[in-house]
Amino acid sequence: MGIRQHKPTNPASRFQSVSTFEELTASRPHKALTKGKSSSGGRNNKGQVTIWFRGGGHKRRYRSIDFKRDKHGVPATVASVEYDPNRSARIALLNYADGEKRYILWPNGLEVGATVAAGEDAEINVGNALPLAKIPLGTVIHNIELKIGKGGQMVRSAGAGAQLMAKEGAYAQVRLPSGEVRRVHVNCYATVGQVGNVDHENVSLGKAGRKRWQGKRPHNRGVTMNPVDHPMGGGEGRSSGGRHPCTPWGKPTKGYKTRKNKRTTGMIVRRRTK
Repeated sequence: MGIRQHKPTNPASRFQSVSTFEELTASRPHKALTKGKSSSGGRNNKGQVTIWFRGGGHKRRYRSIDFKRDKHGVPATVASVEYDPNRSARIALLNYADGEKRYILWPNGLEVGATVAAGEDAEINVGNALPLAKIPLGTVIHNIELKIGKGGQMVRSAGAGAQLMAKEGAYAQVRLPSGEVRRVHVNCYATVGQVGNVDHENVSLGKAGRKRWQGKRPHNRGVTMNPVDHPMGGGEGRSSGGRHPCTPWGKPTKGYKTRKNKRTTGMIVRRRTK
């Protein structure tokens, strides 16, 4: 896990930096755990663009990741650490004692050959998955469930780590990477440790083409468009918009509350924003 700076032999490589990939131990994925992945280009089933500025990019194969960690009581050995083009985190291939193989998110510090386990009786070691009720306060965790048995939904990107703050009755308080403190049921599973590839946030793409490889097209601002395309478009020369920032359909975009899930509002102890 390190960052390597390119020697600037041309303008494109002057500000580029790349990961050293020194933590990887395998160059090809386990084929049985991969499947094809089609690209939508931001279009829905009618062919209409519903998400702008998407399309192109390199072809990928999807790696099936075990977010549930539901093989309780069966120990597994870490066979390899691999690259996953579908996420910023690295993945680790586990060989279970009963012969099954699964991918999990690779936590920082988990070595090849180490043994990991899941279940209420698992030890508090990096890579082990336990219910929040069995994890000591102050522990750094990731891949946290929101619904019991559904699989981890929170804290899954590279370098992310949440902290278990308190336990009150049937709920535990977890401080998320955004600073938000949220209540989660104590029977929800989480994995001990911080997600690996910590230096991901320090990588500089260096050129627009590298963003295109990721399937992201040029993101042009509303004020650069024509009035037919955007409410903030038009004007003689460069204009500052002439109205509050908004979407192409007129909804405000700065300071406008978009949260609609009132059912879980009571679970938020402290918002990430003031």
